[in-house]
Amino acid sequence: MSVRSLSFPKSRRLTCASEFARVKQKGYAKRGKLMTLGVLAVQNAGSSRVGFVTTRSVGGATVRNRLRRRLREIVRAHQHDLRQDFWIVLVARRDGANASYGALEDEWLRLAKRAFILAL
Repeated sequence: MSVRSLSFPKSRRLTCASEFARVKQKGYAKRGKLMTLGVLAVQNAGSSRVGFVTTRSVGGATVRNRLRRRLREIVRAHQHDLRQDFWIVLVARRDGANASYGALEDEWLRLAKRAFILAL
């Protein structure tokens, strides 16, 4: 029986501005009420990498950080369901700041299924 890692290391995240720009320019987006999901298929990238964007329009620093932590936790919990070779950017929208964790998770799963990035 193999043990799946529950951590979400920095190596599984998009960190460079050029990576975010590449997803925006060459990828496609699925929009929801609470977040926008940008997806780019990358040849031989291995495990999918995810980036998070929370702009100032969402709220103050405390609100943005809390929302970013929630989104990161949702992706971490579902990381083993993601298909390989994708770069994903989650852009939080203003309504996401007031949404519950469950509502954010439901929206993430719905958008991920629409983008065909889940290996379920």
